[in-house]
Amino acid sequence: MSRLRGPRLKIMRALGVELPGLSRKSIEKRPHPPGQHGPTARKRSNRSDYSLRLREKQKVRFNYGLSERQLRGLVEDATRLKGNTGVVLIQLLERRLDNVVFRAGFARTIPGARQMVTHGHIQVNGKAVDRASYRLRRGDVISVATKSRALAQSALESGAGMLSDWITVDKEGLKATMTAFPDETFLPFQLEPRLIIEHYSRAM
Repeated sequence: MSRLRGPRLKIMRALGVELPGLSRKSIEKRPHPPGQHGPTARKRSNRSDYSLRLREKQKVRFNYGLSERQLRGLVEDATRLKGNTGVVLIQLLERRLDNVVFRAGFARTIPGARQMVTHGHIQVNGKAVDRASYRLRRGDVISVATKSRALAQSALESGAGMLSDWITVDKEGLKATMTAFPDETFLPFQLEPRLIIEHYSRAM
């Protein structure tokens, strides 16, 4: 997606969920939507089905930094592949190179990880890859280029990343291996993938 220039915390407050890939800040102190009527807006329970589906879609778009076209393409891929479509969609999102760089702790956010990738600071199986949407496969090893080791080490020391049991990290060597795909028990944040599939199925 185009570079997000607005306040990221405000986006999370509007959606009512913390998006770890978008920002390390928390909405705990102000969990209500921004604006004059924010404190009372979330008390309304008469959301339309469309607004509920749209909200789930926006969570994914902003957390992973995707354009509308990119997310639609991933949903189409997920519907063609075998397995539970919602689980497959999450797997496709999580297998993006910029996301794995973030999860490994080499960058503080997904936008930061994307910048590392596009600037040529990340290698996959020993070869430089500058495409953030690159889809990793089981067994792929990502590593940080020598010129960027200080940047990645700083992120690791700050406690960045969201390690999962399907990624192993060598903090000394600044390498990470995707050992498996996330299963149906894994969700990166409060999310209902089914509603995202429904949102796009009506337009396909």
